[in-house]
Amino acid sequence: MKHLIDLSTWPRREHFAFFSAFDEPFFGLVAEVDCTKAYAKSKRLGLTFFLYYLYQALQAANEIEEFRCRIEDGQVYRYDRIHASATIGRPDRTFSFSFIEQQDTLDSFLAGANAEIEAVQQSSGLRLSDSTSRPDVIHFSAIPWVRFTGLTHARSFQHPDSCPKISVGQSYQDGAFMRMPVSVNVHHGLADGYHVGLFLEAFQRLLNQ
Repeated sequence: MKHLIDLSTWPRREHFAFFSAFDEPFFGLVAEVDCTKAYAKSKRLGLTFFLYYLYQALQAANEIEEFRCRIEDGQVYRYDRIHASATIGRPDRTFSFSFIEQQDTLDSFLAGANAEIEAVQQSSGLRLSDSTSRPDVIHFSAIPWVRFTGLTHARSFQHPDSCPKISVGQSYQDGAFMRMPVSVNVHHGLADGYHVGLFLEAFQRLLNQ
């Protein structure tokens, strides 16, 4: 479900009006997270690290109210729950968009995610659909070949878009720890650096559990 925000009383109404007028209203930053415990746990459970950290990233994003807000027809709505439109790779080095629904438990999430990954492997092209273009999603991508320190996104400014974009880079060993870069891009009319910090804090906490 989604809930209409009353712009007349919303504390961010001026921020929303100001940044929504920009040609590029998104801003982003890159930070590193400690994935030592998460990587070890994913291997202990026999899971792909990608699906394990995707689940935790979605859990963290759902904790942040501002990450659940979307702009639709000039109005702002807050969703009760958001999901993932993630890029999934194929052996031929192409990729496809997907829709992976967030669930309350890791097992339920994995069942849906693995089914969607299998559908991608049996297909070709981008698989653009109403599901992959839903507004109640995080645009998520993994770039495991690069330990990036910055990241930009291809965007059509004519297409209305307010979905956060989260990308994860190559994990690497740093002494006794494993670390990986995380890029977070959000619409500045809906969220600030403070909220990105809240997401990264929640993501790190969930990776440590």
